[in-house]
Amino acid sequence: MPKTKEERWQEIHDLAIKRFDKIQTASRDERLQCLQDRRFYSIAGAQWEGPLQTQFENKPRFEVNKVHLAIIRIISEYRNNRISVEFISKDGADADDLADTCASLYRADEQDSTSDEAYDNAFEEAVGGGFGAWRLRACYEDEDDDDNTNQRIRIEPIFDADSSVFFDLDAKRLDKADAKFCFVLSSLTKDAYEEEYGEMPVSVPKFIHQRMFDWQTPDVVYVAEYYVIESKKETVYTYRGITAGVGGDSDDDIVKYTDEDFENDETLKDTLEATGFKLIMEKKIKRSKCHKYLIDGQRVIEDCGFIAGKYIPVIPCYGKRWFIDNIERCMGHVRLAKDAQRLKNMQVSKIAEIAALSSTKKPIVTPEQIAGHQQAWADDNIKNYPYLQLNPMTDANGNIISMGPQSYLEPPEVPPAMAALLQITEQDIQDLLGNQQQGDKMVSNIAEKTVNMIQERLDMQTYIYMSNFAKAVKRSGEVWLSMAKDLFIEKGRKMKGVTESGTPEQIELKKPTIDDDGHTMGVANDLSKACFDVAVDVGPSSSSKRKAVVDQLQKIATTVQDPETLSIVNSLIMMNQDGEGLGDVRQFFRKKLVMLGAVTPTQQEKMEMQQAAQGQQPDAQTQYLQAAAEQAQAAAVKDRSNTLLTLAKADNTKADTIAKIADIDLKARSHALDVMQHLHDNQIDVSGQVPPTPPQAGEMPAQPQIGSTQPTQSE
Repeated sequence: MPKTKEERWQEIHDLAIKRFDKIQTASRDERLQCLQDRRFYSIAGAQWEGPLQTQFENKPRFEVNKVHLAIIRIISEYRNNRISVEFISKDGADADDLADTCASLYRADEQDSTSDEAYDNAFEEAVGGGFGAWRLRACYEDEDDDDNTNQRIRIEPIFDADSSVFFDLDAKRLDKADAKFCFVLSSLTKDAYEEEYGEMPVSVPKFIHQRMFDWQTPDVVYVAEYYVIESKKETVYTYRGITAGVGGDSDDDIVKYTDEDFENDETLKDTLEATGFKLIMEKKIKRSKCHKYLIDGQRVIEDCGFIAGKYIPVIPCYGKRWFIDNIERCMGHVRLAKDAQRLKNMQVSKIAEIAALSSTKKPIVTPEQIAGHQQAWADDNIKNYPYLQLNPMTDANGNIISMGPQSYLEPPEVPPAMAALLQITEQDIQDLLGNQQQGDKMVSNIAEKTVNMIQERLDMQTYIYMSNFAKAVKRSGEVWLSMAKDLFIEKGRKMKGVTESGTPEQIELKKPTIDDDGHTMGVANDLSKACFDVAVDVGPSSSSKRKAVVDQLQKIATTVQDPETLSIVNSLIMMNQDGEGLGDVRQFFRKKLVMLGAVTPTQQEKMEMQQAAQGQQPDAQTQYLQAAAEQAQAAAVKDRSNTLLTLAKADNTKADTIAKIADIDLKARSHALDVMQHLHDNQIDVSGQVPPTPPQAGEMPAQPQIGSTQPTQSE
């Protein structure tokens, strides 16, 4: 008996909970440290969390957050030098229009989905705690238009990734391309959950050791997006049409079908054979698809089916990452500096406590000495009385024994060891965080070379974060391309693209292309045929990168003598200038460099150049040279025509002669035949004699007589 949908969903949910429990248990300690690291540098008071807070419960707790400044510097360096995706043809071709189309569409999706927020959040969580993530999701291009079913790809942030994103334990690659399943947790309030799904949320019990995740807390309910990679083997059949190889293969010449296609259409094979298609190849492949479910602590809420693409659309990002004892471990820029930061906070708090105490000696007296003067002594630190009174001490007979304090309490002093330790702690923090203060100490009289060396050292200390983030961006491009091949398939669909310079352009999918003779060559912008490698470019993240390029070009300009080369160098200088309102200027000089051939044009720029060339009027000199060339060409054509006419006349004369000779031969042969026929009809030989009678049977034939009736001696 087949299983019902509820039974199948329950099995899926039970397996999902079992998998999640294993992942959470194995990675809990590491992920908890990532969360603590992010709290340490970003939340006020978090640097005193733990046993240290109990020890300093009734004492000053100051924070001099050096770690926060270091994290902000790394984040600012990244935001000033974004990492972009490039699509490269697998055969290594320098130019590929389809690759440019993919890059343009990817930039448009980034722009429309405010991907900067997703990238910035993931990078900050990776640098601060060690782990961040974002995801790609297919959504409708226009949610308000019921008739528009076209979809685009959106890049969305995942917040608190260290406690909400979990890949299977067997995935070892940095980008998790080898992961078989993944969980992404998000929270809802109880009221929002009941309104959305119409049922009461059910909680998974929380153990004391926190080995199980809280699917429900008193305030929020956690639901999980559960992604599973499902693979199956199938055969791909390639058919060739009867027109293949005639005038070039068209889209209908070679077609491919799978076993599923033949199962869905039983007449497909007969139709192919009837229309002249022949099977030329069979190939067994392993096809992967990503199945998405939405689950809570008790059930499968929704089966979302197979999503676009063949990969899990969740992109992990690590700060630093290792596998030790078969456990994935990661950390950011905070963890190693936490102890030094805590020690500095303790020392600063202790010094502040000492400084807050009175700087004068405190007298030690008996209660009898200040009886009646207690309030004055208590208010002395505030009102600063010019003097204080004491009662004299007397013996049993009333004699005065003492007039002053019994002794004095000396004011506290900062121990010399604490001062030395404070200096050591400050140096340790600088070493652990990258000593970024060296970049702030640069003054105006430092040489440019020295400035660049200082900036380069600071960049190399944080390069690992930029490198790991570039790997995540590369993976994002691969996942996007896989999804785009399934989503961007409508023939004639017009989509927005963004050029490399940031200007919008329009791209028509599967656009027919025509050659100069008007023949159809195929289709352009067919993303179903997009098969590219993804690359990213990342270098030292210096904030003065553009300025360094300009400075170098200015030095080159002083040594260039060729006017054309100098024009190119000056245009590059202007194109790399930074400043408010210079976007149009940079775009102008880019177009100039494209026209000079110094910069490779984009697809949009190629089309603009072709349109400009068609509508551009040549100058007077060009018109004169063009007219002269046309005149010379016409004269050459005329001379050739005269030569051909002369040759034709000669050929005609020769043909007439041959015809006359042939006519003479025909007349002579005709005359001879007529004479022979005439002689035969009259039975007369050439001598005028009647021919002899034919011999009878047994007689010898008579000898012919020519010229006389008797034979001569010689005969």
